[in-house]
Amino acid sequence: VQLQASGGGLVQAGASLRLSCVIVGRALSSHVFGWFRQAPGKEREFVALTRWNRNSVSYADSVKDRFTISRDKVENTVYLQMNSLKPEDTAVYYCAAGSSFDHNPLWYKSWGQGTQVTVSS
Repeated sequence: VQLQASGGGLVQAGASLRLSCVIVGRALSSHVFGWFRQAPGKEREFVALTRWNRNSVSYADSVKDRFTISRDKVENTVYLQMNSLKPEDTAVYYCAAGSSFDHNPLWYKSWGQGTQVTVSS
């Protein structure tokens, strides 16, 4: 599959954004979709992931209770709703597709192009 991420922007602390990841091609029942982020000078880190065929999700501790990952099988899209944004959430956000329910980005074979999220204090 190919992935197209969008929805980033510049917001103030406390604001919300919703990122979208459109899946071009057929998502398989075995697919796992994740959101990762990478800040300047830092390694890419796990944010959230979901199985495509059932409502099984996982979050990084740093975003738990603020971010929500969801999938829409009709729209063939995975979303990341981000609330109560903090300056430390500033990063390029990537969506990715893999086959293992795992936080390690190495398990993900297809990546979107990334969308910039900047949170000002």
